[in-house]
Amino acid sequence: MMIFAAALACGLFVFMLVYFFVMTRLIPKTQVQQRLRDIRYGSKAKREMADAGSIEEIPFVERTIVPLFQGITNTLMKFAPAGIRAMIEQKIMMAGKLGEWSVNAFACGWLFSVALCFLLAFMYVSEGTFPFVQRTAILMVSLAIGAFLPFAILNSMIQKRKKLISKQLPEFLDLLCVSVQAGLSFDGGLTKIVDRMKGPLIDECVRMQRDVRMGMPRARSLRQMAQRCDVQEVYLFTTSVIQAERLGTSMATTLENQADNMRERRRQYAKGEALKAPVKIIFPLVIFIFPALFVVVLMPSILFLMKNM
Repeated sequence: MMIFAAALACGLFVFMLVYFFVMTRLIPKTQVQQRLRDIRYGSKAKREMADAGSIEEIPFVERTIVPLFQGITNTLMKFAPAGIRAMIEQKIMMAGKLGEWSVNAFACGWLFSVALCFLLAFMYVSEGTFPFVQRTAILMVSLAIGAFLPFAILNSMIQKRKKLISKQLPEFLDLLCVSVQAGLSFDGGLTKIVDRMKGPLIDECVRMQRDVRMGMPRARSLRQMAQRCDVQEVYLFTTSVIQAERLGTSMATTLENQADNMRERRRQYAKGEALKAPVKIIFPLVIFIFPALFVVVLMPSILFLMKNM
């Protein structure tokens, strides 16, 4: 039984790796190719007829592996909670993986994580002689860890992305302010900066520009960019730009005030982190440095007293 559980856990882990590779790398490319064939043949029926006539031209991965994993995803999604879909979609959007990850793939990965942790806990419980209550508690804790781990990883990615956006925003606003003051429009300065910089904030600006070119109002695209970033400084920046366009005030003055404000907020954040250093250094002092000092300072005295006594 133990060997079977270990083999099942290893197989599940390998299947998870293959599953995420297919869902994040192969399926997006396949969807793009299917969309191109839809545009080429004009309708889904014509595309199916063309595919049926030239089945050998379709890659093996697109014919077999992709439909197999999509069927597995649709089957497993029946066991996922219904209310979790909107929350997963929002977190994926805030993590910047909206075009790469899908809600179904993450929900299935969540189910795989729960199953894998449960199998590992079952293997651990099967080795020893634990009471029934303790076995049940270990299995329940493993289920909780398996359910919490994917969201912990996703939240960590979100926090890391927010820090990168907050760190890049002051430099971005300085460059945008200089570009507008030099005579460029807001769109022209934004295009120049986007072509020369990289990062999560730049990616969101690219998407915002794409939305504007597709006909979305600028105010709505800026609000959606702020929602995707979910950073307070970005909310302030987008709100000020929207108000400047609505009231007809100078965009250069608005951007200059925002750049000064962001630099001051960044300076205050750095001062706050510096004030936290004495508190954070207490734990290394107590755990590593103080014991060494006690040994160096007190050990000779203790040895002297032990010798004289």
